[in-house]
Amino acid sequence: MTNVSVIGAGVVGLACATALTEAGHDVTVHDRGEGPGPASCSWWAGGMLAPWCEGESAEEPVERLGAEALDWWAARVDGVARNGSLVVAPARDAADLRRFERRTRNAEKIDGERVAELEPDLAGRFRQALFFAGEGHLDPRAALAGLRQRLSESGTEICYGSEIDPEDATGDQVIDARGFAARGDLAELRGVKGEMLVLRSADVTLSRPVRLLHPRIPLYIVPRGEGVFMVGATMIESDERDRISARAMLELLGGAYALHPAFAEAEILEIGVDARPSFPDNLPRLIREGRVIRANGTYRHGFLLAPALAAQAARLVADPSSKPEFIHEHHR
Repeated sequence: MTNVSVIGAGVVGLACATALTEAGHDVTVHDRGEGPGPASCSWWAGGMLAPWCEGESAEEPVERLGAEALDWWAARVDGVARNGSLVVAPARDAADLRRFERRTRNAEKIDGERVAELEPDLAGRFRQALFFAGEGHLDPRAALAGLRQRLSESGTEICYGSEIDPEDATGDQVIDARGFAARGDLAELRGVKGEMLVLRSADVTLSRPVRLLHPRIPLYIVPRGEGVFMVGATMIESDERDRISARAMLELLGGAYALHPAFAEAEILEIGVDARPSFPDNLPRLIREGRVIRANGTYRHGFLLAPALAAQAARLVADPSSKPEFIHEHHR
């Protein structure tokens, strides 16, 4: 059994702690925050487990390894929905829908009648759509709470308010899963700003994530239950984490309204802004430096790729000579 310190209690850190605990290691998690909350990028995630949709623009490993995420999460936390994903576009943007179809796999092209069967509140609003039946979604905050409970029940300690440098952490091995906070140690790590809204509307009901094709951003609306929806998200090359731009607010609200006019009367519950940790190729990396393994760079695929990244990190802890797919040479 190896003693492992995991630095960071976001989705990557908790997934790594889970994989290591399940492999029989003695794990302690440290996080600089005072507890779960908006300081973590994972707090603002969409929670879509949609590898086929992401294949429209993402690299091949996102689709291939992300396809394993639905079963991974469903086996460990409650509340994973397997209702698929719906991709829609206004009639004037039918060409964008055809382009999305060409660039993805496992989609069923459906007409307006079928859209109404899947989402009655969208009846008559879209003539055609793409339905990805094999996809799912979860509530990120609830899912992370589920992992924390699972870890606690297994005897793994999660220490909040514990800001330590990975080099100074105790343990035979250290997993650095600090996300964007690790940019001082990872020269190629950059921030991709995401802005999103949490709305509440009693007049709209959706049972699955709906992507509205948009000329500038991949807009999505994800149901959280009880009339609450996550609307996101922008992708801006920026390290800024503190404010939403007027343009983003207009686009997000305009997209929600375009999906259903009832969102015009929705209550804005939260406004989220954060910087997603990303490498130049938008793929995650495992970087070994002595006893420290840096697990980072999940871009906007945190919940989709964290299980695969965690499994590879656990493999590297068990066998330092192994060469998991995301292993990468470090250049400080």
